[in-house]
Amino acid sequence: MTTEVLVPAPESAPGTAAAAKPRRIRNRYLRGLLTPRGITGLALVGLILAAGLAAPLLTSHDPTFQTAAALRDPGGGDHLWGTDEIGRDLLSRLLYGIRTDLLIVAAAVPLGLLIGCSLALAATAHRAADVAVQRLFDLLLSFPGLILGLTVTAILGPGKATIVTVITIIEIPAFGRMLRGAILVHRDREYATAARVGGAGPLRLLTRHVLPNAADPVVVQVAVSMSVAVILEGAMSFIGIGVRPPDPSLGGILAEARPYLEDHPTYALGPLVVITALVVGLNLIAEALNRGARR
Repeated sequence: MTTEVLVPAPESAPGTAAAAKPRRIRNRYLRGLLTPRGITGLALVGLILAAGLAAPLLTSHDPTFQTAAALRDPGGGDHLWGTDEIGRDLLSRLLYGIRTDLLIVAAAVPLGLLIGCSLALAATAHRAADVAVQRLFDLLLSFPGLILGLTVTAILGPGKATIVTVITIIEIPAFGRMLRGAILVHRDREYATAARVGGAGPLRLLTRHVLPNAADPVVVQVAVSMSVAVILEGAMSFIGIGVRPPDPSLGGILAEARPYLEDHPTYALGPLVVITALVVGLNLIAEALNRGARR
C-alpha cells in the first residue's frame, strides 16, 4: 500500500514570466477610474478640490475685504489675479468660492441620495407604496430646475440653504428611480431565484444579493449629480437667487463680472474655467465608473 503525498507547487521565482504577470485589479470601479478617462477626471476634480481646501494657505486676503484698488488687472500690486469693482481680491474670492460650491455639493448630493434611495426601497416593499412614491417622483420631476429654484427662494429666501434644498429635491427622483428600476430588474434574475429557493428571506435577499448588484447605476449617478449641482449653483447665483453677497461663489463671481467682460475679461475667466473643469472632470469620472461597472 502506497501513500500519495501532495506537494504544493513551488511559487514562481522573482523575475520569471509568471511573477512578472501583472495582477488584475478586481474592483471594477477602481479599474474604471484607472483608465485615462478616469485619471483625467480625478486630476481635474482633485486639483480644484485641493485649491479650495488650501485657500487660507494660497492667499492671505479676506475674500470680502474692500480696498481702493478697484478693477486692477492680474499682477497688479499684491493682487495676483487682480481685483473686482470694489477692490476685493479676485484670487481669494475664487478660492473661497470653490469652497462654497464644494460645501453645497457635499451637503446636497448625499442628502438627495439618502432620501431617494430610502424612497426606492420603500417602493419595492409594497405595491401601494410603489404607486405613492412614483407619483411623488413625477411631481418633483415636473418642475424645471430654475423654476423650482425660484419657487423655493420665494419661500425660504436666497442663500446656501436654499440651493441645498433645491439640489436635494432635484436629486431625490434621480436616485430613487434609478435604484428602484435596478432592484426590480435584479430581483427577477436567476441568482435571486436561486437564493429564494435556498431559503433566503426578503430582507436577506435584498441586502445580500440584490442591492450589491443594483448599486452600480447609483454609484455612477453620484458623479453625474455632483456635476449637475455645480451647474445649478452657478445658475442660481448668477441670476441672484443663490449665495448671498458678499459671500463668494463661482456663479456669483460670474454675475458680478458680467458688466466688465469687455474691459476686464480675466474677471470672469477664473470662475468660468473652474466651473468648466469641475463639470468636465465629474462627467469623465462618471463615464469611467460606468465603463468599469460594465466590465
